Amino acid sequence: MTVVGPFGLSVRDQALEADVQAGLAAVEEGLLEATKSEVPFITEAAQHLVRAGGKRFRPLLVMLAAQFGDPYAPGVVPSAVVVELTHLATLYHDDVMDEAAVRRGVPSANTRWGNSVAVLTGDFLFARASQILADLGPEAVRVQALAFERLVTGQILETAGPQDGRDPVEHYLDVLSGKTGSLVAVSCRFGAMMSGADETVVDVLTQYGERLGVAFQLADDVLDIASDSHESGKTPGTDLREGIPTLPVLRLRERAARLGLAEDVALCELLDSDLSDDTRHAEALAALRAHPALEQARRDTVRYAEEARAALVPLAECDAKVALMELCDAVVHRAG
Repeated sequence: MTVVGPFGLSVRDQALEADVQAGLAAVEEGLLEATKSEVPFITEAAQHLVRAGGKRFRPLLVMLAAQFGDPYAPGVVPSAVVVELTHLATLYHDDVMDEAAVRRGVPSANTRWGNSVAVLTGDFLFARASQILADLGPEAVRVQALAFERLVTGQILETAGPQDGRDPVEHYLDVLSGKTGSLVAVSCRFGAMMSGADETVVDVLTQYGERLGVAFQLADDVLDIASDSHESGKTPGTDLREGIPTLPVLRLRERAARLGLAEDVALCELLDSDLSDDTRHAEALAALRAHPALEQARRDTVRYAEEARAALVPLAECDAKVALMELCDAVVHRAG
């Protein structure tokens, strides 16, 4: 049994391990090649986050999904490069919108070079992804375009906030389906599609990826509150300090509105205060860690991970299916 991938995924089959490792190595080469420019400064900025590392969660899913067809098909690795470039591009833009100072343990591009360079670098990565995509055929372009529309829609919905009368938790889950679930779903879809897998298999893996993507982000929400060292390179409570309403906070507000308990209302008021103050921030973080809302957010994470696992049931038994199921467990474990 060998451990590969972003979560210590255990692969029991040597052939599968070799395929996944070789595929991910090829993706790294593809990412470096795709981020080169004749202008050295653009290369430096475009490779900033590539070289900072990352989980490569989406390319891993492409490689595993490709096992249901021909994993050596020529479109598999380029499609994995496309989804990772798209993901990286959104990180450049997200950091500008969130005014983030750190990404993956290094200074964010906007901190290092300013907002304009960060936004334009993200655009450069989108352009390079589109060039690769054009060689994969019109269906691949259509799939990516629809996913990108959903991703941007999710970002806009997050910025706009829920409409009057809309449940904030439902709104947030819709946001995550667009912002995160769409690209994770496309990762699975591309892997299966490029490998020539049967259309029913492609659909099953797409549904799996959608649910796993939401579970993955919900696990990050829990980690932002519960962990001592955030896996993304951010310090704990970063979203809390920036006033980003992640699921534990939304579950707290939901409970406060429903039950009206004094301690819940007081914690909501604390969260609404200036959490740039280290003392207040530490107090809010400690209170949320001990609050039932955090456990509710964990249960929500488990629910989406279990839905992802259930989506795989129609697939034939194989080592790749086992690995995809283990990813569900790994995502839940992160939130544990």
